[in-house]
Amino acid sequence: MKTFNVPSNYRSPLITAIKNRRRKEDKMKKDFSPTLLDFGPVQIFLARHFGFCYGVENAIEISFRTVEENPGKRIFLLSEMIHNPRVNEDLKERGIQFLQNTYGHQLIPFETLQPADIVIIPAFGTTLETQKHLHQLGIQTEKYNTTCPFVEKVWNRAEQIAGNRYSVVVHGKPKHEETRATFSHAASNAPTIVINDMSEAKKLAQYIRKEKPAAAFYSEFKNQFSVGFDPEKDLRRIGVVNQTTMLASDTQAIADFLKTTILDFYQVNEENAELHFADTRDTLCYATNDNQEAVSGMLGTKADIAIVVGGYNSSNTSHLVELCEEKLPTYFISSEEKILSASDILHYDLHKKEENRTVNYLPDNVPARILITSGASCPDAMVEDVIKKIIEFYPGHYELGVLIDLIKNT
Repeated sequence: MKTFNVPSNYRSPLITAIKNRRRKEDKMKKDFSPTLLDFGPVQIFLARHFGFCYGVENAIEISFRTVEENPGKRIFLLSEMIHNPRVNEDLKERGIQFLQNTYGHQLIPFETLQPADIVIIPAFGTTLETQKHLHQLGIQTEKYNTTCPFVEKVWNRAEQIAGNRYSVVVHGKPKHEETRATFSHAASNAPTIVINDMSEAKKLAQYIRKEKPAAAFYSEFKNQFSVGFDPEKDLRRIGVVNQTTMLASDTQAIADFLKTTILDFYQVNEENAELHFADTRDTLCYATNDNQEAVSGMLGTKADIAIVVGGYNSSNTSHLVELCEEKLPTYFISSEEKILSASDILHYDLHKKEENRTVNYLPDNVPARILITSGASCPDAMVEDVIKKIIEFYPGHYELGVLIDLIKNT
């Protein structure tokens, strides 16, 4: 796989050594068991896969290279490069300005842009409408487009099934940048609707089965369907694609449910499924899938707590948190700075959308057993910083440098 030139301060000697060893031992990526880092009084279990994915490293490399190659030019990011506050702050410190926030609200008017300005498209991609607007202003985005190739794969698949007269159902968070972009691309070719979860899939199924009047559809799915969408005819043939950072198992469950619904209603057997349902399971992102599988493998280990590191507005990270929460106490932190002391930690509550403070979060038993993973937009260096901070709370712990040497030499 291609390697990228990302800032060295995002790398971690410890994590790099671990990942290199695991790749050597498990070339086919079949082993999802965690890596044990035994520091004596505390044992850290690292997920098999975590941290920067292909799309994130690609976006970071292009962004930092753009700054280096264009001194004196005004450089803008359409919105957050990725959902990691440290990376976005680093870009701001290098003079990059953000045109929109993560929800698409304008921070700097497009009308202030000049043809000589550079606008970088983030890893999530953007809508066709925004792209057209920038081009009308004389901004050429092609050279500075960091859209993840796996996001583009979803767009291409949506276009392909649209060409075969299927409507597109997008499983994603309606306000997320990637979902807005995917919706825009899909809707340019076919009737398109966004559904957030299985509960909305079940509501949609009522219109597939014609159990509800079509008129009710427009209020129930307000702002989630393309112009001219007609539930009477546009739900006869469908295909499901997803926001790549959603839980892969959720997307598959939704696709399976809608497939069963539509085949049962039209009394079509599996052999003729393509009459009403397109096979789109090849659009699931490998990195999202690997990270989620790795968390599932990690949770098979007996442990006391889990710590997940990443941006609080990161979709893929939030799903890793959800998986961990099902099994044991989980602390979602954006950096090592949230670990205030051996007794206090600040962490994000996904459900209340707020940061909470918890006391006595570390286990009393020896050795303490802690699971750690991070989102796809989290630098490995931040994970190492978290590990360093935790082990310092345990007197008599083995030194990190000794462990790194041991990993490199085994």
